[in-house]
Amino acid sequence: MRRLACLTLVSGLPFIIPALAQDFPDGPGKEVVTTTCNGCHEASRVRAGYSPEGWRTVMTMMRNMDAPVPAGEWPVIQAYLTRNFPEPPRPPAVTLEGPASASFRTWDVPTPGSRPHDPRAAQDGSIWYTGQLAGRLGRIDPASGAVKEFPLQDHPGPHGLAEDKDGRIWFTANRAGAIGRLDPRTGEAAYYPLPDPNIRDPHTLNFDQKGRLWFTAQQGNVIGRLIPSSGEIKLIPVPTADARPYGLMITSKGAPVVVEFGINKIATVDPETLAIREYTLPDAAARPRRLALGPDDVVWYTDFARGYLGRLDMTTGAVKEWPSPSGPKSQPYGIAFTRGAVWYSESFAKPNTLVRFDPAREVFQTWTIPGGGDIVRNMDVDRDGNLLLAHSLANRVSLVEVR
Repeated sequence: MRRLACLTLVSGLPFIIPALAQDFPDGPGKEVVTTTCNGCHEASRVRAGYSPEGWRTVMTMMRNMDAPVPAGEWPVIQAYLTRNFPEPPRPPAVTLEGPASASFRTWDVPTPGSRPHDPRAAQDGSIWYTGQLAGRLGRIDPASGAVKEFPLQDHPGPHGLAEDKDGRIWFTANRAGAIGRLDPRTGEAAYYPLPDPNIRDPHTLNFDQKGRLWFTAQQGNVIGRLIPSSGEIKLIPVPTADARPYGLMITSKGAPVVVEFGINKIATVDPETLAIREYTLPDAAARPRRLALGPDDVVWYTDFARGYLGRLDMTTGAVKEWPSPSGPKSQPYGIAFTRGAVWYSESFAKPNTLVRFDPAREVFQTWTIPGGGDIVRNMDVDRDGNLLLAHSLANRVSLVEVR
């Protein structure tokens, strides 16, 4: 069905493709990139550019998704993209000394091109991750290093992760327009389709203290609530158009807090009335992408577009920001709060960094991530207060022991 959908899209683009092709360099592989690739997503995405290793990983990701390309064409496409769309200049990682120590333990994900997206610390000490472009979930036992993967049918695009009190793993099926639930004991998955068929991209999810599951849908521009006992799903439209609700966390009082990546706003939901309140950040160019909550429920966010770390006090509306160490193009992304400090990654610095910010002293400390990092989109904190990172382009998951 996916191959047919992609081919149908391509056949419906007779007037678009000639104009598109004029914007791409000539050479072997151009025709496939401007026709077949454009059927499943905008071909212009390739202009972002990658290193040769990055393009090799991207090709594996596309093969995982059964992109309708003849087997013999893949090396041609890879050579074309590597030659014409190299990795753009990236800001060098800035390393700053400080009082903390951080040691990395890293596992390679078994399935090449898996694109591990979100990590999650489970109650039993294991580490879970989503293999977004391999259509599977993975579990790592840090004690033994054993990795087990759970294949999911029909490539649902698993994205965000959460665990319920019974140890079941819930995930956003980003391509299937559903919320999924995996029973690790049996490997069986169940799905809860979103009630609006036009909203098909559930993104990040977390449980509140009453067992209700909250999630975002970025392109659908809604925040959702799922009651596991009944399967009832309620979709709550975000007041601002094209706000693109993205990262989501739950306060100590059970209120979901959401960063709106399409605009300079952060929102919170009243869990009982479902009313949404939005906070506007001072700079119109701000684009908060992920967030963490301190023990006082103060919101810490990464401003991906401007290269800033920000702090929002929802009781007063006060906002304070600090430029990220590697500069305005460093693209701060995954973030967490643990051991009295804010931790996040600069996803475009080369290599990627792990950044620690001391809120009391307002001082940064940084480490370069072994193996380059590429790209830490989200973080979690385990039961010992250590950090979990998933590296999407590097196909790895890391446990960072913090002292």
